[in-house]
Amino acid sequence: MSNLRGTLESISLTDVAQLLHVNRKTGMLQVSSGKISGVLYFSSGEVIHAETLATRGEMAAFEILEWTSGHFEFLTTQVQTPATIRRTVPDLLMDSARLQDSRKRLHTIFPRLTAVPWPTLPAPQLLEGLKLFAEERKILPFFDGYRDFQDVMSASGQHDVAVLQAAAILKDAGRLEVLEPDAHVTVVPAKTGLFKKGGQLQLPKAMEGWWTALGPYRHGIQNLRVIWPKGPAVERVEFVTGLPEKQVAIPKELMQAWGLTEGSHVKVRPAP
Repeated sequence: MSNLRGTLESISLTDVAQLLHVNRKTGMLQVSSGKISGVLYFSSGEVIHAETLATRGEMAAFEILEWTSGHFEFLTTQVQTPATIRRTVPDLLMDSARLQDSRKRLHTIFPRLTAVPWPTLPAPQLLEGLKLFAEERKILPFFDGYRDFQDVMSASGQHDVAVLQAAAILKDAGRLEVLEPDAHVTVVPAKTGLFKKGGQLQLPKAMEGWWTALGPYRHGIQNLRVIWPKGPAVERVEFVTGLPEKQVAIPKELMQAWGLTEGSHVKVRPAP
């Protein structure tokens, strides 16, 4: 039974959660914001579980509570779901507010999540004199100079605030550089007869010099990460003379497999 619904432009989810908490409601608060949706599960006024398409538990609750546009509807029903959230609603809302403040601050430091964090010291010296939580220490191995912030989040299973906070600590200590090695290039077919299926991609020689001037790639580049419309792929790369600037030559078999045509635009950067 639905007994509460509205838009997030007229009332915030924080206010809705507080209302359900005070009235000790049990049921599901369904929320949609554009193309994304989520659910907060209430039992006797407390949030005991949350889900979005990507996350569950507290992280899902924090994500939902940040939405400022869309619709919500509360359904009074029996809740039969494992409890993944065990803090009170006031505590949950307070931490959500702190998380939002931290996110705003960190995104001013690292405005582009497609940038690549690169620690400038090896592991033993990297952490000397720094205070990091265990969760932050677990993130650091994913700062390899190849993964961008989004890749680090996906690989580590940590949300953006945790990843960016770990990066901010290193940056404040002068031990982290933020690189933007992505290059936008135009696809051309590799010359017939030079490649077999699964052969190397080709890039202009000048691009190799640009990349090897950056710390993580100074020992040479053998693999290329190609970000095409359906996702990323990693292939061997060769740097050649005579290929026009900002072009990537791709074997026709790969072009067909990736659904690319001559003149398509893709994004590339070095890969391990």
